[in-house]
Amino acid sequence: MATIERQAKTVQRLRNISRLLDNAIPIPGTPYRIGLDPLLGLLPAGGDLAGALLSAYIVFSAAQLGLPRESLVRMVSNILLETVVGTIPIVGDLFDVAWKANIKNMELLESHLDTPQPAKKADKTFIALLLIGLLVFVVAAIAFSAWLITVIFGALLR
Repeated sequence: MATIERQAKTVQRLRNISRLLDNAIPIPGTPYRIGLDPLLGLLPAGGDLAGALLSAYIVFSAAQLGLPRESLVRMVSNILLETVVGTIPIVGDLFDVAWKANIKNMELLESHLDTPQPAKKADKTFIALLLIGLLVFVVAAIAFSAWLITVIFGALLR
């Protein structure tokens, strides 16, 4: 019973983090909500990295709860899409508001927990490689975005 209670507490904590990142703040006069993730994305370079790291925590915790490889790969794909597009000035910030990778990832986690299937649990090596790959890709996307902005501003200032 203690394991079930611990799992329920973990899922609730992840749900709270997901809401904070994607749906914490209502936009007055509209049915829409935004979270801290798009706001973090407004900070040059580091904001997107911070958002991706918080999202990676949800993936890591989902792996500890026994999510299969396929679901973990889908979760990382959601984060990568949000992060890579998020590094594009203005367009990326609007995409961050709409995509809500963390909410999508929680739906994947909860659907697995609601209907457990005989899927192979991801091993520690796979999880480590997946999260390291995510980090490398996010840093590369941010570095490319920073380089591109430098090139564009350099061309404009000539």
